Amino acid sequence: MLKREWPKHSILAIAIIATWLKTYIVYKTAFSITIDNALQEFILFINPLSMLLFLYGLALFFKSEKAKNRYLLIMTLVTSAILYGNVAFYRFFSDFITLPLLFQTQNFGDLKSSAAASIFWTDIFYFSDFLIVLLAIKFLPTMKITEKASSVQRKAYFILSAALMFFNLGLAEAERPQLLTRSFDREMLVKNIGMYNYHLYDVYIQSKSQAQRALANGSELVEVTNYVSSTQAEPSDEMHGIAKDRNLIVVTLESLQTFVLNNEMNGQTITPFMNELTKDKDTIYFPNFYHQTGLGKTSDSEFILENSLYPRGGSAVFFTHSGNTYNSMAEKLGENGYFTNVQHANTKSFWNRDIMYQALEIDEFQDIESFTIEEGQAVNWGMKDVPFMQQSVEHMTEMQQPFYSRLLTLTNHHPFYLDEEDKFISEFDSNSGTLNRYFQTARYLDEAVKELFDELKAKGLYENSIIVMYGDHYGISENHNAAMSQFLGKEITPYDTAQLQKVPFFVHIPGYGEGHVNEEIGGQIDMRPTILNLMGIEADEDIQFGDDLFSEEREEFTVFRDGRFITGENVYAGGSCYDLETGEIDDPAGCEPFIDRAMQQLNYSEAIINGDLLRFYDEETGELLTDEAPAATQ
Repeated sequence: MLKREWPKHSILAIAIIATWLKTYIVYKTAFSITIDNALQEFILFINPLSMLLFLYGLALFFKSEKAKNRYLLIMTLVTSAILYGNVAFYRFFSDFITLPLLFQTQNFGDLKSSAAASIFWTDIFYFSDFLIVLLAIKFLPTMKITEKASSVQRKAYFILSAALMFFNLGLAEAERPQLLTRSFDREMLVKNIGMYNYHLYDVYIQSKSQAQRALANGSELVEVTNYVSSTQAEPSDEMHGIAKDRNLIVVTLESLQTFVLNNEMNGQTITPFMNELTKDKDTIYFPNFYHQTGLGKTSDSEFILENSLYPRGGSAVFFTHSGNTYNSMAEKLGENGYFTNVQHANTKSFWNRDIMYQALEIDEFQDIESFTIEEGQAVNWGMKDVPFMQQSVEHMTEMQQPFYSRLLTLTNHHPFYLDEEDKFISEFDSNSGTLNRYFQTARYLDEAVKELFDELKAKGLYENSIIVMYGDHYGISENHNAAMSQFLGKEITPYDTAQLQKVPFFVHIPGYGEGHVNEEIGGQIDMRPTILNLMGIEADEDIQFGDDLFSEEREEFTVFRDGRFITGENVYAGGSCYDLETGEIDDPAGCEPFIDRAMQQLNYSEAIINGDLLRFYDEETGELLTDEAPAATQ
């Protein structure tokens, strides 16, 4: 009896179909990709196919069936690793991985606790196509092939692959015009061109950015400086110099979102001390303040604070451009007699801080080696925040005054674990352990902030200081929207997701006496000009995209790193225009004038970073320099 023989390219077909369908299932189950109509669903369904046809089709050039099958197994493993890497990354960052992040290996050791919390035994499914192809090779009888596919067959195959790719791109362009020139929204790219094509495009974008510096010249800054000078508001005269010559203490509140402030969880107050600060006579509190970070998260918030530039779209600027010339806030303060310092009880190389801080001209970086971590004082990512605050203030007593000291907290960090003695409130009860624990670590952070204030008073530093505190980025990603819906008591829309990007911003000036809640809409890009004006330091000639939040001329327009934005009347998110007050979908005309402006700001900032354009600019005079004439401050 003859054994049944399957067509000679059956394994190739099985590999393509298995990976294609698996990818689509992963799109629908592992990522929060918004689909608004049938065309978008169709594009999402077909977009993996063109790249898979090309990659897997290279097997047609192998003469040996064994070699062809081995190649297909390797390719299913490679594509599975790419897909799974994005799934694991998305679980924490709600974003897709980019090429520069793959080379940030020095962060991997510190990321182990967050990574472990994002891996499950069911993840074996992401390699199911590899297992299917392996079983097919073992159990499906095939013909003994002794020749490669004919030239005509291969040509027809790859013409089909190219045609499908152009068809996909045509549909994507019709659905999302200028898709490839507006690459800040990686979800939009994956949704339209597919996971595998997105990574190919990312390689192109990153290569292009590396070439930009070599080809850059000072003339590119003319357009940028014209834009900045025409849009920047005059700083407030009333608030100018109100904290002149005081010590400046800036606290990064790790992963703290505004929704926990002045709120309760199961009848328990989440942030009692900071709640009181929002009403304090010496505090100005901004409840409508948004983070604008990208994939660099905390390091991005530091970059924005120091430079009033947007971070890079697909990587952490601390890694990719730490050799650039910058005009940081630390440098500006240093020129005005301040000793500048950062305190962070973590490894100095994490996020490449030891290198980047030199570019920002920070005088001293006190990393984990500067702190004494006793038994029971370490959790998650490093030293607990309460002892960190105590020792940080002790360090301040030894600093030359006036000083600028920036403190980076750690405890309120994913995966939000605490020792029992540090739990001041109970967990929330939802289907998300991450959100459940988040309230406890936020409460602990609040206790650490109280400790900071107490220690500053005890050490005699409080009265002659200004304390600025800001949330660096979200703590709860979109992956936990179901649990957030339970807490907030409503369904989470793209409008709500944008509103959840609010982070607290405090300006505390002892003795000020005119504290209030400032409803101005702003973002991290505004911190540098706001702080410098409070310190009485002129920054008229600096290239910065933010404005003094106290300026009466300031326009309410805050741009997110991915192109979403908030105005005084609207929220632009998920491709829709929402009414700011009601959260209902509004007339698109309200958002349309700002869409291009948002992209213009992001593009200008990206050009400054990629081209290292500030090396051609003298911030003291506002003059452009030639390649041969370095800035006076370098």
